[in-house]
Amino acid sequence: MQSQLLKIVLSLFFIFLFLSTNVFSQNCNLSVTGFIIDENTNKPLEFVNVYNKETLKGTASNEKGYFELKNICKGKHHFVFSHVSGENHSIFLNVDKDTVLYVEIHALNTVLESVVISEKTSISTQNIQTLNHQHISDNSNQNLSNMLEEVSGVSTIKNGNGISKPVVHGLYGNRLTILNNGITQSGQQWGNDHAPEIDPLVANKIRVVKGVSSLEYQGSNLGSVILVEPAKIEREPHLHGNTSYFFETNGRGHGINLQLEQYNSLIAWKINGTLKKNGDKKTADYFLNNTGNQEANIAIQLEKQFTENFFTDIYFSSFNTELGVLRGSHVGNLTDLQNAFEQKQPFFTESTFSYDIDAPKQKVNHHLFKIHSKKYFNSKNKNIEEQFLDFTFATQLNIRKEFDVRRSGRSEVPALNLKQYSYFLETKYQKEFENNLIFKVGVQSTITDNTNDPETGILPLIPDYLSYETGVFTVLTKKVNRWFLETGLRYQNTIQNAVTISNSVPRKIIRFDNNFTNFSSSLGINYQLSDAIQVSYNIGYATRNPAVNELFSNGLHQGVSGIEEGNPNLKTEKSIKNTLSLSGKIKEKLSFETLIYYQNINDYIYLNPEKEIRLTIRGAFPVFKYKQTNAQIYGLDVSTRYQFSKSLDLKASYSFIKGDDVSNNLPLINMPSNNLQASLRYQIQKPISIGSKETKRPKKLTNTQFEITNRYVFYQKNLLEEQDFTLPPKAYNLVGLRVSTTIQGQKTQLRIFGKVDNLFNVAYRDYLNRQRYFADDLGINVVLGVKLDF
Repeated sequence: MQSQLLKIVLSLFFIFLFLSTNVFSQNCNLSVTGFIIDENTNKPLEFVNVYNKETLKGTASNEKGYFELKNICKGKHHFVFSHVSGENHSIFLNVDKDTVLYVEIHALNTVLESVVISEKTSISTQNIQTLNHQHISDNSNQNLSNMLEEVSGVSTIKNGNGISKPVVHGLYGNRLTILNNGITQSGQQWGNDHAPEIDPLVANKIRVVKGVSSLEYQGSNLGSVILVEPAKIEREPHLHGNTSYFFETNGRGHGINLQLEQYNSLIAWKINGTLKKNGDKKTADYFLNNTGNQEANIAIQLEKQFTENFFTDIYFSSFNTELGVLRGSHVGNLTDLQNAFEQKQPFFTESTFSYDIDAPKQKVNHHLFKIHSKKYFNSKNKNIEEQFLDFTFATQLNIRKEFDVRRSGRSEVPALNLKQYSYFLETKYQKEFENNLIFKVGVQSTITDNTNDPETGILPLIPDYLSYETGVFTVLTKKVNRWFLETGLRYQNTIQNAVTISNSVPRKIIRFDNNFTNFSSSLGINYQLSDAIQVSYNIGYATRNPAVNELFSNGLHQGVSGIEEGNPNLKTEKSIKNTLSLSGKIKEKLSFETLIYYQNINDYIYLNPEKEIRLTIRGAFPVFKYKQTNAQIYGLDVSTRYQFSKSLDLKASYSFIKGDDVSNNLPLINMPSNNLQASLRYQIQKPISIGSKETKRPKKLTNTQFEITNRYVFYQKNLLEEQDFTLPPKAYNLVGLRVSTTIQGQKTQLRIFGKVDNLFNVAYRDYLNRQRYFADDLGINVVLGVKLDF
């Protein structure tokens, strides 16, 4: 009996030993090797850090882009690829044998700039420049418009630091289309103080198309488009995300962002939330009282792939902000207003800091809901890559409240209360034929309903209106050897019904029924002169009907501290724009891009300072009226980058622009000043180990960079003294510093960044900042931030 029991025990022991050999002591002799290339040039990338989160080991690619990781066990592994001048790239892999990978990385150091890059893709001949995710994250203290100032040819028109909107080649507002995840941003964007209601931290990249005619996008643009693009959800079954925090000294601002995402075959999801709070900003010498702001934003992204060829995604975002307006920009009488224009320090300036936001102020809420589906069709011809049908429906709600300093304790009752609903529907079809011919056609429709709250007790600045827009477009592209051709047409009809109230007493209701027809067309040619140099030419014709604010504005626009008057007799603008660009590289050291543009606009609509100060019961304010003329705008954007070594490079860009009122032989007002930007960057290519030698797995610093920046803005001399209330401010020069590094942990990655803006605390005023009438711009600002990926 005992011998039988012993046999059973021995048998169980050998079975357990066999199982433990095959199960618990699994094969850990596998390897993952591969080659890493730059997706722009198809050339090998050196010094790309490759890290395995499961084994906690890493390596770096050599001069041939080759890497090798050994002693990997069978199972699921996460690999992170990071490059000092590119974005992180993650791969989730189920390793069951020796594996070879071919990895493409968007290595930004191979083109013009490290965070502002130039793209020439097979889908467009027009000039495109991009801000990548890393740049967006490192500048999380800024709003969308201020981030874009690093792109050559892009400026901002501001009302203080917290309220700004982008200017591309001298055009902004209704002439510039902003796409929020593929949807034309619809809101109260007609005012100079109405910043785009978009949280840039939802975006994976932000692209600026400095083109001639953006035929695919509905709106009243005359060429250029800004695209805010969230990333698709990665096919990663585990929960991942990141969180970031920043602190800035000017305004004592704080901000936090959290992103979480997970892919599941049932549904993939991503959530993004942002909180920001700033107090009074400060110039070099004094506080800008009542210039604080606060934000609370959220975005939810859902994706579902029903079949291999059909998927749907749903997107919801909510942007909510409260913005203070400089108290010193609102004065009570004519004498004080004239004094405010002349004195160095604004009225109501106090020497103490505060987070309080009092009247005058703004409260804005913007909500977007989008559902999008895409259906691919299989083709029997293997030479045809793509054929699909694309459907999008979106709705937006924009609520804007502006509060003025009012008597009898009524400052908390809004002086302007607008609510706007918009509904968008689009169907697109694209087919690729043989011989690289692509045909795209689309139909779009938008309904906008804008209403005022009558309980403000003040005649509305903007009337109630209802508009119906219907557009049809078609685009053809063709690639022939070194040539790439692009052409297209767009037709759009706008029916606009507005209800206004007369200025005269007794008050009368006046109705306007407008019907506008707009037509656009473009032709683009791109020629590859060599493997390293290419040239592009574009010409486009576009028309734009007057916007509601240009037609019917009537009253105090407190956000810009001015009285604005529209003109219902304005005509449709007609524009022809030409661009010519040359870009490339010379001996792998010098990258360059030059863009020359000329735009002629007949019946150009502009807001003209009337040299009139009007006294009202709400105070004394300058008067502005919408007028029309024939105009021309032309300029030059130059960007260069010289790489002294793999670690040291110099970047420089110059933007020249000039606008003329051809009809009256005058300079065109509100044109950006010429500017020159430069930066010298040093980056440490190899990882730096930190910690003691006894540490089994010492942490490493990767992607470490040091940068000094300089921005010189020229005096705006293309303006006559009698054209504005004050002379343009003097030229100014701002110096900045930036430093950043990444610490790779076992399961996490921590990025630390810091920067100093206006290092020498220069006192200056910017011509496109409406606050310049009353106060200086911002002084020194130190920003510190961290971002944790997990």
